[in-house]
Amino acid sequence: MADFYQNGIITTLHNLSCRSYEDLERELEDFATKRPMGLILPSLFSELEGDALPKIIDLLSEVKYIGEIVIGLDRASLDQYKYALGFFSKLPQRHRVLWNDGPRLRQLDDELQALGVAPKEAGKGRNVWYCMGYTLASNRSESVALHDCDIVTYDKELLARLIYPVANPHYNYEFCKGYYSRVANGKMNGRVSRLLVTPLLRSFKSVIGYRDYLEYMDSFRYPLAGEFSFRIDVLKDIRIPSDWGLEIGVLSEMYRNYAHNRLCQVDIAHIY
Repeated sequence: MADFYQNGIITTLHNLSCRSYEDLERELEDFATKRPMGLILPSLFSELEGDALPKIIDLLSEVKYIGEIVIGLDRASLDQYKYALGFFSKLPQRHRVLWNDGPRLRQLDDELQALGVAPKEAGKGRNVWYCMGYTLASNRSESVALHDCDIVTYDKELLARLIYPVANPHYNYEFCKGYYSRVANGKMNGRVSRLLVTPLLRSFKSVIGYRDYLEYMDSFRYPLAGEFSFRIDVLKDIRIPSDWGLEIGVLSEMYRNYAHNRLCQVDIAHIY
């Protein structure tokens, strides 16, 4: 069930009402006329052959308020890249597939490596780093969402609730992190957060004592969630981890750069 409890120092936007998705979508479509929105999808090629991503793309093809979708494609051969172009072609939005293993991006990466500014390790962080760079260069979005491509319980409300806090021009949030119940199909998921990250943070607080950073990190209900949204200026300031530490790294960067009252987390779905 939803609740209204505000724990820690991060604003939590709970899913307390039964507001219809259609109402939320109409408002986002209105916001899009003033604040264009984009979406970043970091993907492995293997996810194109899974159960989640085909459904995600089918649903995204119905979303009108997203103007641009940038897909980062990792671990793909030339034939797989060509297949991916066809796979994503059903998206009516302007979309671009960044083939991270392709010759053009490899050449760009070599040039940036020579300058000492490119990510040094392959991984989700590197994928997102290039997607964010392209999003900034295209200059077509003022609010940007990012989510994983393996969410088997995905629906359109998840994206709408994720991007709404940074898309709404009446709010002052610069960053939003999504969370949702990890109970699905009779199983309780989210073990890494429940059994490692949260106990580790609580242990640090017990041993080290109060620290603003530890209190901040412990305020997020699911710090390893892969769903974020940003206002575009944020992308210019944050340093993206180049390995698989993206989720914790992004939270740390937001702590470093932004006041707490400009951050929030939102309940993007109830999945039981």
